[in-house]
Amino acid sequence: MRMNTHRTGLCHFLLLAATAALAATVSAQQTPPVKLDPSTMPKLGAVDPRYLSYNIEMVEVTGGRFWKPYNSAPPSDAQKSLTPGDPNQPVGLDPNMFQYRPPIDLSNARLRKLAESLGPSYVRVSGTWANSTYFQDDDQSAAAQPPAGFKTVLTRAEWKGVIDFARAANAYIVTSVAISDGTRNDRGEWIPDQAKAFFQYTKRAGGTIAATEFMNEPTIPGPGGAPKGYDATAFGREAKAFEAFLRKQSPGTLYLGPGSVGEGISLGPPGMAMQFTLLKSEDLLKATGPIFDAFSYHFYGTVSRRCGGKESIDDVLSADWLDRTNTVETFYANVRDKYLPGKPMWLNETGEAACGGDPFAGQFADTFRFLNQLGTLAQKGVKVVMQNTLAASDYSLITTDTLQPKPNYWAAVLWKQTMGTTVLDPHAPSGSPLRIYAQCAKNAKGGVTLLAINTDKIEQHSIALPAAAERYTLTASGLESATVSLNGTTLQAASDGTLPPLNAQNIDAGNISFPPESLTFLIVPSAQNKSCMTVDRSR
Repeated sequence: MRMNTHRTGLCHFLLLAATAALAATVSAQQTPPVKLDPSTMPKLGAVDPRYLSYNIEMVEVTGGRFWKPYNSAPPSDAQKSLTPGDPNQPVGLDPNMFQYRPPIDLSNARLRKLAESLGPSYVRVSGTWANSTYFQDDDQSAAAQPPAGFKTVLTRAEWKGVIDFARAANAYIVTSVAISDGTRNDRGEWIPDQAKAFFQYTKRAGGTIAATEFMNEPTIPGPGGAPKGYDATAFGREAKAFEAFLRKQSPGTLYLGPGSVGEGISLGPPGMAMQFTLLKSEDLLKATGPIFDAFSYHFYGTVSRRCGGKESIDDVLSADWLDRTNTVETFYANVRDKYLPGKPMWLNETGEAACGGDPFAGQFADTFRFLNQLGTLAQKGVKVVMQNTLAASDYSLITTDTLQPKPNYWAAVLWKQTMGTTVLDPHAPSGSPLRIYAQCAKNAKGGVTLLAINTDKIEQHSIALPAAAERYTLTASGLESATVSLNGTTLQAASDGTLPPLNAQNIDAGNISFPPESLTFLIVPSAQNKSCMTVDRSR
């Protein structure tokens, strides 16, 4: 009797094993490699040669209270002595979320070398703090206190540091001007005196402002330091006054606007949203008319833990999280089509989460959001995407204190070195954990670069290519890793900021598999795609 029971149990076990093996075989048969032909991929459009760019917040340049690092120690006596009397932080937010930072050293050779590897790019020096920054147009040290109606002081020397940094990093400057109470006459009207001094000094110092907004994020004027009761009508009147000034003072500068944020999805907890008046982009553009050269907007998928956000590292590979960038782009594209038809779109500020980013913003986890956003927005016709920030807070590309490249930095360098400006349609299936994007290859006539993002946490996925390729695969020990490997080799910059060789793995035509939680650039130099016959050598 016991022997029969044993045999029955053994048979049951073998049956289960056979069933599992059959199920795995059927599953594999149901998900064959995605067949791609880079030679026939049609052109969708083109991005700016400086498509992938970054922000340096104005508060970094002047020094001031920026987002406080998580689990940071209490400020030292020296830090306390550096803290200005005016807290210089967004209106209506808990001061405990901020911490004083001294001005960033933009002359640092390592920082410049790392930034140079991200060129060509735009460097946007703006942000909430720029709305209330006084430009001190003399060669003296910053005044101990800013003039009435301002919150901080930008000196000539500090702005010259931005100009010199931009030149060294192969970056064009993008900015905005002050709009706080100090920029107004006795009737409360915005006047261009500060803007004029700022633009004229930039020219005298050998700099050029490639593009500018009027103010930072006019859809939430309260936290930005705009006058009490500021509305769409006021913005329209002042944005048109600034246009008249700009066309005369700096006619080669692109006028970007309106610089909206906070629409298309809910940014955070309802209680937070209720603290501020949100102006609608439609109302802003009704008030301005079609004065802008390009439609600009900002995007964050949520607010960080500092501001009550609930996003966690467990969500970073989900379709819901990754597709939020598409939702907001669609919202603003519809507004653009109605009020600025035919004008290009610029995403001037983006990152993992508003309010400085979550702790995982600087980990491998956020690289999926970062590269997916670049790939999908290029397909949708967005011309420029600017990551916030280069080297400040959790969402930065480079750590603040040690200037160590984060995973997103390495992903950005690979994008710069492999992706050209012509965007292609890979005809990849939608809804798959494997997301595929394509653009003409950099420095390869007729070549095509594919970006394959495997968001599956367990299974590998594959494609079938008819030609040989050069492979660059980014992986890490886990999503929470602060380091990343290229084709199995951990990436690390030298002490002077020089990058190691980013060597490709040469692979033959056929099936190419991608491990779970990985991101891969594939250059197909022999694709002979007709849309890619003009060689992109932008550097």
